[in-house]
Amino acid sequence: MTDVDASSPPSLRTAGDSWAVTELVGATALGVAASRAVETAGPDPLIRDDFAHTLVSSAGPAWARLADPELAWLDGDEHGRRVHRVGVDYQAVRTHFFDEYFTEAVAAVNAGIRQVVILAAGLDSRAYRLRWPAGTAVYEIDQPKVLDYKTGILERHGAVPTADRRPVPVDLRDDWAAALTAAGFDPAQPTAWLAEGLLPYLPGDAQDRLFEMFTALSAPGSQVAVEAFGMNSRGNSQRWLRMRERLGLDVNVQALTYHEPDRTDAAQWLADHGWRVDSVDNRDEMARLGRPVPDDLADEAVRSTLLRARLDGPSHQPNGNRSTR
Repeated sequence: MTDVDASSPPSLRTAGDSWAVTELVGATALGVAASRAVETAGPDPLIRDDFAHTLVSSAGPAWARLADPELAWLDGDEHGRRVHRVGVDYQAVRTHFFDEYFTEAVAAVNAGIRQVVILAAGLDSRAYRLRWPAGTAVYEIDQPKVLDYKTGILERHGAVPTADRRPVPVDLRDDWAAALTAAGFDPAQPTAWLAEGLLPYLPGDAQDRLFEMFTALSAPGSQVAVEAFGMNSRGNSQRWLRMRERLGLDVNVQALTYHEPDRTDAAQWLADHGWRVDSVDNRDEMARLGRPVPDDLADEAVRSTLLRARLDGPSHQPNGNRSTR
């Protein structure tokens, strides 16, 4: 899915760039965690992430304000508040979708996968907040500084993982497969993979290599969940501008992502390489869960496709007729 704006700002990305949690792509992890914190503190939350507020507020006062469930930083801007709330709703819905994916993937009736890999884990706290069966290993791949920040904050607050959490500090543009294997990953065992909030931050060729690598590492019975989304620059650029003007936070996702109209379609690639794919439009999922996008904000809200797929046969045997989209 591509939503490219010819007026996109100059890219902030460079080959081999890296970042701490408050810089470049790292700051987007704080923004997403802030949305989970807002949702968790709400009256009827779709998800619970009791670690999100701590992880965000530890980055500084401005970030703590972004995680304020009352959205007081948007006082006097009712339209901005509504747009931001839709963004929070989207994050809650996608988190719910992928939480359910993991719950079902590790269930005994569904092959009982005990090996989980979160690609570009950021401030994902699923290794701490989900109920994992005994013997489950959760591998978290991300930039070293981002993983160090999360681990340090949660350890200082006494958080204890509910699974065998194994951080893998490596850039996904490098040989992450070797680092993952060195951390104890067993490619002979089925795996539940997750690529959430990741693909637009990779160049198209790096995305294809990512797909190739996790497919090659997947034993039959493995599953993967993917968020495939385009940038709605008209609406989101205003949201980011408000964050910069009111909080001093410069989180310009449009300038941090790659806008390539000929990028590989994730669902089609998976189907063509032996994965049996199911997908749902995020607007449909938001409506199903009671968080519909208001009609007057449709042009200012994220549009994405949420994918789940299963590899039933050998990973090296492509079959383009297995998609159930």
